[in-house]
Amino acid sequence: MGAALNGDGAAVGVAHGATLVEYGEAMLRGDARRRAAARLAVYQALGPAALVDAAAIVASFNAVVKLADGSGIPLEDFKEKATQTLRAELGLDGLNQGAGTS
Repeated sequence: MGAALNGDGAAVGVAHGATLVEYGEAMLRGDARRRAAARLAVYQALGPAALVDAAAIVASFNAVVKLADGSGIPLEDFKEKATQTLRAELGLDGLNQGAGTS
């Protein structure tokens, strides 16, 4: 988990992991030049079909998270228990402090 969170995709054993991690980061946080370089890197390393797949994953993840956050969907009890350690490691519980209060 730490490898992915620290941007070291190669350390997780995924082929072209570092390229894919950079692509995701660039699409969500980068400027136009960084995004263009990341697109080209994925295209050159993995081909056009993989670039489309990577774009779909980034878009889907971004949309699902925004939808859940925007609607205030509560986390089910069983998911809360199952993800307690992961949420603590990522610092997720602190992101919505005050959500739903006026």
